[in-house]
Amino acid sequence: MAVAYLVFADLVAIVHAAYALFVVMGLVLIVAGAARGWNWIRDARFRLAHLLAILFVAAESVAGIACPLTVLESHLREWAGRTGYGGDFISAWVDWLIFYNLPPWLFTLAYLATAALIAGLFIVAPPHWRGGRRAAAASRSCNL
Repeated sequence: MAVAYLVFADLVAIVHAAYALFVVMGLVLIVAGAARGWNWIRDARFRLAHLLAILFVAAESVAGIACPLTVLESHLREWAGRTGYGGDFISAWVDWLIFYNLPPWLFTLAYLATAALIAGLFIVAPPHWRGGRRAAAASRSCNL
């Protein structure tokens, strides 16, 4: 059973890294896409999911709540008889990518700044909402 807990802990670590990668690379791609005129970065569903992802992290940090993925991974490792984040190859690399030994207030500041930047990009490169320009043009043409 201990092996199963370690496998699940590794899966949680991979999901955690993917979440962080979505936030970071999403920001990079939105900025690059706005500069290069990529239309796909204006997809409202992507942009809302991206904004909500960083807002969730920022809210956790401001509230002083530990990340649920971190807590779950830690519990799974404890149930497997391990302590901390030491362990196998996958968890070591994923943890190295997303965890740093810095003061918590610095992370809170970084999360809030990133959230503000992502929210600001809604003004600089606004998303296209469902229906977009075609729906607006159709509604104008129906008004006599």
